[in-house]
Amino acid sequence: MKLSRSVSWFLLAFGVWSWFIWVTFVKNLWKDGSGLAFDDAGDPTAYFWVHLLLAVTSFLLGTAVGVIGFRGVRALRRERSQG
Repeated sequence: MKLSRSVSWFLLAFGVWSWFIWVTFVKNLWKDGSGLAFDDAGDPTAYFWVHLLLAVTSFLLGTAVGVIGFRGVRALRRERSQG
């Protein structure tokens, strides 16, 4: 399957965006001082675990999408340099 240039770049950009957004989200979740992520004893709550699972899943899916986009961009560049 061959991806178009615009689709390849979009997928790559989405992967980069996912890294930025979800890593930032986990950092903010870890530093949460509102009492949602950690109870009074400092132990993680169900809110923390659910949102951490959401973030990790989204991060992994975003990474996979970004890799597909990167491979598409790389293939297009190789094709352009050969032909």
